[in-house]
Amino acid sequence: MKSLTAEIFGGSIPPWVMRFVKQTGKGINRFDMIKENERVLLGISGGKDSLALAFALALRKRWLPINYDLHAVHINWSEHPITDAQLDGLKEFFSTIGVSFESVNAKMFAESFDNEFNCYLCSRNRKRILFTKAEELGYTKIALGHHLDDIVETTLINLCFRGRFTTMLPVQEFFKGKLHIIRPMCEVHESLVSRLSDNLKFPVCKSPCPYNETNIRSKVKPIISSLSHIDKLTREHIYNSFWKEKDDFNVL
Repeated sequence: MKSLTAEIFGGSIPPWVMRFVKQTGKGINRFDMIKENERVLLGISGGKDSLALAFALALRKRWLPINYDLHAVHINWSEHPITDAQLDGLKEFFSTIGVSFESVNAKMFAESFDNEFNCYLCSRNRKRILFTKAEELGYTKIALGHHLDDIVETTLINLCFRGRFTTMLPVQEFFKGKLHIIRPMCEVHESLVSRLSDNLKFPVCKSPCPYNETNIRSKVKPIISSLSHIDKLTREHIYNSFWKEKDDFNVL
C-alpha cells in the first residue's frame, strides 16, 4: 500500500501539510537560511523533529522555484543502536522523499569526555560528527530539527538557570563563516510537528536518551505549558522577545 508520505510527494498535498511547509518556509525566509544551489546537510537523529525537517525541506523544493541539494546524515550511537528494521525504515522514508541518506556509527560516550556525560557534551559530540561529515562532503550548511518550542525552552533555561538572555540561534556561524548551522523550523510549534509525524506515520526510531526524563529541559517544558494556559501566546512572546526589533538583522 502506498504510504501517505508517498501520496503527498506524488502531488496530493493536504492543506494542513502545506501550512506546515509554509510555516517552515517563514523561518527560512525571515533569516535568509537557504539560497539557490546551496548544499545542506540534514542532521538526522531518527526522532520526529529531524524527520519532519527533512520532509519539509524536500517537499518545499518540489513546488518552489529554488534548487538546493539535501543530504541526510543519521548518527547511530553504538551504545544505543537502532535495529536493522528501523534503519531500513529510515532508508525507505528518505528514498520516498528523494533525499540521499547515510547512517554513521559513532560513540555517544566519547573518550575525550573522561567518563563525564551530560546534554551539553552529547550535543557537542553530535555537532563534531556533523561538522566532520560536512567538511568531508563539501556542505556549507547543517540543518537541525529544532522547532519554536525548543528555542523557547532554551531561552527560559538560559535566563532562569544561567543568568543570560541568550537563545538557540536560527542561524549560527562557525569557523569564521565557513559553516553555518540553520534551524528552519524555528517558527513551527512542536504540536504541529507531532501532528505531522503521527498522521503520516514517520518511521521514528530515535536512540534513547539516558537523561530524557531528568534534564532541565524536561522540567521547563511543563512550566511553559502552564504559562500558556494563562496566555496562549506565551511561547510566541518568549520567542519574539529575543528577536523584537531585530527583523532587519541578518544573523548570517
